[in-house]
Amino acid sequence: MEKNKYKSFELKHFLYTFKRYPILITKAKGSVVWDDQGKRYLDLFSGLAVCGVGHTHDRVVRAIQKQASKYLHVSNYYYTAPQMDLAKALTGRYMGSRVFFSNSGAEANELAIKLARLWATKNGKRGRDILTFHNAFHGRTLATAAASDGKNRNNSIYEPLPKGFKALPFNDLTKLKAAISSKTIAILIEPIQGEGGVNVASGEFLKGIARACKKHRLLFIADEVQCGLGRTGTFFSFEQAGVKPDIVTMAKGLAGGLPLGATLALDRVARHMKPGLHGSTFGGNPVSCAASLEVLKLLTASQLKSIRTTGRILKDTLTGFQRYPVVKEIRGEGLMLGMELTCPGAPFVDLARKKGLLINCTKEKVLRFLPSYFISRKEIESAMKILDSVFQTLVPTIEAKR
Repeated sequence: MEKNKYKSFELKHFLYTFKRYPILITKAKGSVVWDDQGKRYLDLFSGLAVCGVGHTHDRVVRAIQKQASKYLHVSNYYYTAPQMDLAKALTGRYMGSRVFFSNSGAEANELAIKLARLWATKNGKRGRDILTFHNAFHGRTLATAAASDGKNRNNSIYEPLPKGFKALPFNDLTKLKAAISSKTIAILIEPIQGEGGVNVASGEFLKGIARACKKHRLLFIADEVQCGLGRTGTFFSFEQAGVKPDIVTMAKGLAGGLPLGATLALDRVARHMKPGLHGSTFGGNPVSCAASLEVLKLLTASQLKSIRTTGRILKDTLTGFQRYPVVKEIRGEGLMLGMELTCPGAPFVDLARKKGLLINCTKEKVLRFLPSYFISRKEIESAMKILDSVFQTLVPTIEAKR
């Protein structure tokens, strides 16, 4: 078993919440990171989809430096140009909406839940129930944990959790329609489940949700924290289904590496929010907003097209790995892809790291790939050669034990 020379430090100084790998990152640029020994790694995980435009993109860094030289923070009791400019840019991407800035995806989803219940109150609805889905992940606060499908997340430890959430089978319109009652006020979905195993909601399923929300006067909430901001080749992943949710949440890649979350709500929902009903001390930090403005400028139509092209190349290459008997399925869109195995994925992640490739495993058997939008074909080829060598090493042993 690989020894983690940093574990003693962690157990002494940190709350033990992460299963960290035994490397200390000291530098990162584009799709490459280096450790304290000078070893180079190709990064196909991008800080868990946070560094969508790559590590330390020059334009993002310059924007951060420029704003940091002016001021780092002022209270949200005052206006700041970076926050106003970003609000205009985001609502311009989602016409008819207003935005609230927070610090994370969990906070963005917390507000979405609050907005749904506020809207329900103002519209005379007695219910408070929000329908969610199996394998969903919406955050780690008490409310977002309750909204997630927490079978394997030890949620019982933190009981009592907030009530009012019901998880349903993903991509099953029949069961969704049957679950809607007079108590239902909203449907919350990740168009592509990230932590849940890179499960893609079909276009027909998303359209069905939109129709059901219109028919029953419910709110349609899209959690785009991981799958949004160009990750799938369109600015919002739900655009590919031709639907328009009432509330959209974002975070992760929004500020190119700095903490920033955002909740967009259409005016018919947003207009019910009044001073004192919600807030955030650090939400919309001017440095994070300045960084985010550069990220949005980088997500041009041509760049989104490039993401789709690069995503097809990577997906086609990963599909070729089905020549190995342990590969069950390749799924995902754009540069959010998953490879489901018939065996545990941790050994593949560990050996890949030792060989200089950073990937991730979720749901125990799904290898997850979330590379930078600007990853080159040469870097993809190099990464796939490493991954192939990992499979050549591990698969014969795995098959021999079966």
